[in-house]
This record gives sequence, C-alpha cells and structure tokens, in this order.
Amino acid sequence: MGAGEAVAIFAAGGAAGTINTVVGSGTLLTFPLLLAFGYEPVTANVSNTIGLVPGSVAGAYGYRAELGGQRRRVLWLAIASLLGGIVGAVLLLVLPASAFKEIVPVFIAAALVLVLVQPWLTRRLAGRHDHPLHARGVLPLSLFAIGVYGGYFGAAQGILLLAVLGLSLSDPLQRINAIKNVLAGLTNAVAGVVFVIAASHVSWAVAGLLAAGSLLGGHLGARVARRLSPPVLRGAIVVVGVAAILKLVL
Repeated sequence: MGAGEAVAIFAAGGAAGTINTVVGSGTLLTFPLLLAFGYEPVTANVSNTIGLVPGSVAGAYGYRAELGGQRRRVLWLAIASLLGGIVGAVLLLVLPASAFKEIVPVFIAAALVLVLVQPWLTRRLAGRHDHPLHARGVLPLSLFAIGVYGGYFGAAQGILLLAVLGLSLSDPLQRINAIKNVLAGLTNAVAGVVFVIAASHVSWAVAGLLAAGSLLGGHLGARVARRLSPPVLRGAIVVVGVAAILKLVL
C-alpha cells in the first residue's frame, strides 16, 4: 500500500465517520474507494465494517446527552440489532463471493434512493402524530431485519434505522439519532467480531486506517451535526455510489 492510498483511505474513514454520525451512509464513500484501489468486494466490505466501528462509538459518545434516560430502551432494542448483525455477517461468509457481487449493486441503488428521499423522510418524521410501528413485535422484527442488512453490507442502515425508530417512538429526532448511532455501531461491532473469529477476508491495514479516520470523524460528526450541508453530502454520496454500481456491473 502506497502513501497516497493510505492517506485516501484514512480521509475516507474520517468522512464516513462524520456522515454515519449525522445521517448514516458513510459506507457509500469508503466501499467504492476500496473497490477503486483493487480490493475484492467481500474483503472491502469486511474491512470496512470493522474499520468503521470506532467512528460509531465516537458518535454515540458525542450524543451521550441525548441518550440520557434511554438506557433500558436502548438495551432492549439492541438485542434485535445484535442478533440481526450476527445473521448478516454469517450470510456474508457462507454465501459465495459471486452472490455478494451480484447483490451489492442492488443494495447500493436502494441506499442511494434512501439518501435522496431522506429530506422528505425527515420532514414526515418531524410532523408525525402517530407511531404505526410501535405495535408489539413489529419494532424488534424491523430492527432485526435492518441488522441482517447491516451485518451483510450496511450502506444507509442508519437511514433505515431513523425511519423505523421515527415511526415507532415519540422522541425528538436528535434523541432518535442518538439511538440510531448506538444500534448501527453495535451491528457493525458484532459483525466485525464474527469476521475476526472467522479470520476471513480482512485487510488489517485497511481496517486500521479506516478505524483511525472514523474515530476522528465520529467526534466531528457529533459536534457539527446541524452545521453540515445536507444537499452537498447527498450529492457526494450519490456520485460515489453510482461509481460503485458501475464498477461492479461493468
């Protein structure tokens, strides 16, 4: 790995850590970059998952004020996310790499749609008056499904979490975002543990650079969440996401 590649991966980790804390789709920056540097899709995904965990931890810590009084709720919700993350990670390891390469473009395209509709989704959640997913069993099942997705790939899982939690809880969006950071971080962490135990498809150099960058980015994201320009962020994410789809399918 050359110095230029290392700097680029570190910087992408920082940007992803920031974006994941604020919105949730940083993988759409790091994953395409790793593909561009020639890493196989599964190796890029596994290394990326492990590398972005410190950023999620930093983001959750930065939102500790909003997490106040939510300990029992978060612990309850975390069970579904953790179980889903384990299932998703195992699926990534047992399914053939060719299946991942065929499925990922669909995931990225779906994630890009979520990124584009996020402003509309935020407005809807801000003005909600009822909570259709609060029925018994629906919220845990939804979080489990998102956990499976997050353990397998995970791009835009934060936006999915915001949608489900926002339709289920009556809290302000900032408190919901705090929960999102914890659940996404736990999903990545448990998936990373599975990958480490399996000792499969991990580039530790890449994971280390992403970890260092995402740690700084997570702190930054928690500090400046309301100052970033969403249109600029979405534009950058869409550009690199489309590039990733083209690289995978062409």
